[in-house]
Amino acid sequence: MMWGSNNAIEQATLPRPLTRNRLDVQPLGADTIMATVEHPAVPTLHRGVQPLRAGQGTSFLWRKLHSLLGIIPIGAFLLEHLLSNFEALKGPAAYGEQVRFLNSLPLVRVLEWTFIFLPLLYHGIYGAYIWLRGKSNIVYYPWAGNWMYMAQRYTGLIALLYIGQHVLRQRFMGISLPEHPAAAFAKVQHELANPWMLAVYIIAMIAVCWHFSYGVWLFAAKWGITPGVKARKRFGIACAAMGIVLLFMGLASIWAFVGPRYRNAPADVAQSAVADRFQPNLPHQIPVGR
Repeated sequence: MMWGSNNAIEQATLPRPLTRNRLDVQPLGADTIMATVEHPAVPTLHRGVQPLRAGQGTSFLWRKLHSLLGIIPIGAFLLEHLLSNFEALKGPAAYGEQVRFLNSLPLVRVLEWTFIFLPLLYHGIYGAYIWLRGKSNIVYYPWAGNWMYMAQRYTGLIALLYIGQHVLRQRFMGISLPEHPAAAFAKVQHELANPWMLAVYIIAMIAVCWHFSYGVWLFAAKWGITPGVKARKRFGIACAAMGIVLLFMGLASIWAFVGPRYRNAPADVAQSAVADRFQPNLPHQIPVGR
């Protein structure tokens, strides 16, 4: 009897696997039982966009700033830049006049660094930092959200590298466009004459339009502008349509530089031809003796 009791107690002390959502009855002795309950099941995770939450240290503020700068002023500058480049479809003179107008704005260099260069640097560097700390898991979880996450990171990297070389080559190398705006068309045309650079521009244009359009969708979701699934779906369609329109404008501008209509544009459009568009028509002087 003693051996039988000890065996029962020994069996009761051995660990046994717990089962989900039921009572697991284990014998302790001849007439004794003990009921154990498993831990509550892990809550079901729903697909969606994680909102920006406070109480997560200073990273909350940095992420807020990163998200906001992607829309204002960087997004606003992108729209303005695409609209300005769209003037290339009107020819070298119209494009040169647009460059002249932008560089004639008051405090243009302060505006350039405050609302373009510094926000771009922060958005790009902190975006790369977020990318290095995150994981897309597209191999184990091939969901649309993970593919979107990966595409957003790679398009951001392409956009950052492209913008860096574009600003360096067009703004700080070669002829200075702020002092010679009439040479802007020919300078871009000469750069796009290289097939490799043309391919870079096309790929970068696709990446930039994707990154901005999906970034607008993420901004609205994370800032609570589109809280519901239906609202996000509808806004996603609108963002996709916006991205297609912006891509069309960008590719059309590139075509203006490489197409046959303005091929071999003069290296410097006459300044007088640009200025005459905004000067009143003066009466022609009649030569003396006639």
